[in-house]
Formats: sequence, structure tokens, C-alpha cells
Amino acid sequence: MVVIVLITTFYLLYAGYSYYNTSLEERFYHPRHSWFKPSGIYGQGLGIIGTLMILFGVTIYIARKRYNFLSKYIRLKYLLEFHIFLCTLGPILILFHTAFKFGGIVSIAFWSMVAVVLSGVIGRFIYIQIPRTIEGRELSLNEVKNMKTDLTVVLSEKFNLDNDIIQQIITFTNEENKSINTITTGHLRKELRKNNLPKKERKAIFKMVKNEMSLSRKITRLETMQRLFKYWHVAHMPFALIMLIIVIIHVGVTLAFGYKWIF
Repeated sequence: MVVIVLITTFYLLYAGYSYYNTSLEERFYHPRHSWFKPSGIYGQGLGIIGTLMILFGVTIYIARKRYNFLSKYIRLKYLLEFHIFLCTLGPILILFHTAFKFGGIVSIAFWSMVAVVLSGVIGRFIYIQIPRTIEGRELSLNEVKNMKTDLTVVLSEKFNLDNDIIQQIITFTNEENKSINTITTGHLRKELRKNNLPKKERKAIFKMVKNEMSLSRKITRLETMQRLFKYWHVAHMPFALIMLIIVIIHVGVTLAFGYKWIF
């Protein structure tokens, strides 16, 4: 999808370079002014198609996420990628629709759109940091915590380790104390060998330790990302609403002045 966005952008630049490179005062005399201007067939068409892309991308994603629309057929993570694709290509088409001329209330809509796109990029980064199921559903904090095993019980009952080495392992897997934790992997291996554990059992213990550490990192990351997501919505949603309201006003004014496309 990134390739499609890049190819489309380069094509639009190539097709209208001479017009877009002409100063605003001289564009009226450009031989293709009636084609590339915002109200021209080409320019207005880009605006209409770009706006429809954004509206469709937002609508279908919200319908799937909040109301489980087509949940049996489309995984949320794939629909998110499609949403990002449409809401990236759509603004690019709208940018060329403006012919790089910004002014009045339209400029507010445009910069709101830029803010929405930039915040969307940040939101995408936050999104991929949150642990999810294979279907793309976000795991809750309790679900991730429930994946953890009771290491104390397992190490004591299955491997017959003494309390001292068990406590060292628990401390080693605790991500919250990583900065002050002086226990190393080499130290743990040495302690396990002291307990005369077979190599197979030592490997099994380290596999458990690695899994517990991974889950601890997921829990920490999930708690952080959930907090960031709350702040992210504060920036993303208001700009999206501002853009939508101004676009509706822009379309209404355009129709009121009798501007039509190919219809």
C-alpha cells in the first residue's frame, strides 16, 4: 500500500508540475489552468475522491471496531491498515486538489487534516506496541496478567529448588526492579548448577524465565500505551471533527455557488 501511495504522489507531481510550479498570479494564464485549478474537472475530482476515501476509511473502521461490522470476514488489524492507507492517500489527493493554495477557512481544514494524519502516524506506533491476539484484538491488562504462571509454586514443586534460588529467579524476572537488579544470567546458571539440576531441567527453567520476562514487559508496555492512548485521542479526535465540519461547510458552499463536477 505504501508503494501505491508513493506512485500516486509522484504521478500527481509529474502530471501537474508545470502548473504547480507557476506562481499564483500567473496560473490563470497557464494553458491547463481550467484543468488543474481546484474547481477544474481534474482538480475538483481529486478533492472529491480524496474526501470520499477519508470518509469511507473512517466510517468502515469505526463500524468494525465499535459495532463489529464484518467481524467474521475482516480482521481488525487488516482493516486498520486499509484505514491508514485510505486516510493517507485521501489527504494527498486533497493536497493536489488545493493546487497548493491555502487561504481562509479551507486552510483551517487543511492544517487540521495534517494534524490528523500526523497524530495518526503516532497512533499507529502506539497501536503496534499493544499486545494483541492473532485476530488483532487488543489484550486487556488482566488477560496478559493471567498468562503469567506462579513461578514460586512451579519451581518449588516441579524442580525442588530452595527458597533462596527461587527468590533470585523471581527478582531476575521482575521488570520493575531491572534498574537495581544485580543478578545476571550467568549468576543464575551458576546457582542452578550448584543445585545439581540436569541440563534439560536448567533449559526448561530458563525457558520459563524468558517467558515470564516477556510477559512482564508486555504488562509494563500495555500500561504505558493505554495511558498514551488516552492522551492521543485528545489530539486525534478533535482535529478530525474540525476537519469534518469544515469539509461539510466547504462542500455546502461549493454546491451553493453552483460548482459541479462531471454530474
